Amino acid sequence: MSYFIHESSYIDPNVEIGDDTKIWHFCHVMGGSKIGKNCSFGQNCVIGPNAVIGNNVKVQNNISLYDGVIIEDDVFIGPSVVFTNVTNPRSFIARKDEYKKTVIKKGASLGANCTVICGITIGEYAFVGAGSTVTKDIPSFALVYGNPARVKGWYSIAGFELSFDNSGIAVDQYDGTKYKKEKGVVSLLKESITPIREFL
Repeated sequence: MSYFIHESSYIDPNVEIGDDTKIWHFCHVMGGSKIGKNCSFGQNCVIGPNAVIGNNVKVQNNISLYDGVIIEDDVFIGPSVVFTNVTNPRSFIARKDEYKKTVIKKGASLGANCTVICGITIGEYAFVGAGSTVTKDIPSFALVYGNPARVKGWYSIAGFELSFDNSGIAVDQYDGTKYKKEKGVVSLLKESITPIREFL
């Protein structure tokens, strides 16, 4: 195998796991799930069934990624983050055909103990503060926190606060990336000349 599975974990049939991924103690990867390369799962994680996880994803302890959850590349999920997949659950009604799709876009970071209500999208490189409750879509590059989570600022790809001038332009001095804010939406204008990982 080109990946690591701790002996205390269970991997069901019909699972895809990418190279250099590590799955630690007491995890269960359920059938139909797809996990990319160079991922890390801490203790006591449940993945699937049919969850989709990208490359370079870091999942801390005590996380359940249910059917309907899609995690793109380079996402960080802090300890005990909670996902849901049904908006109106009842123990006595089966709603497996009503699961809502939740998408965590490339590079987003979710702080410890936040809760993500199903059916929403968290944008690229967004930050969700620890303990927050996410009840609606989060724009790319946004810093959000609170209950419910609201936009409190904007952060760069490298994770630094962005300060916009009068024309709505911000430059991250760390790596030279440039951003434009217009009508509450932040977009990347210029990528870093040097890949982020070379700064680390």
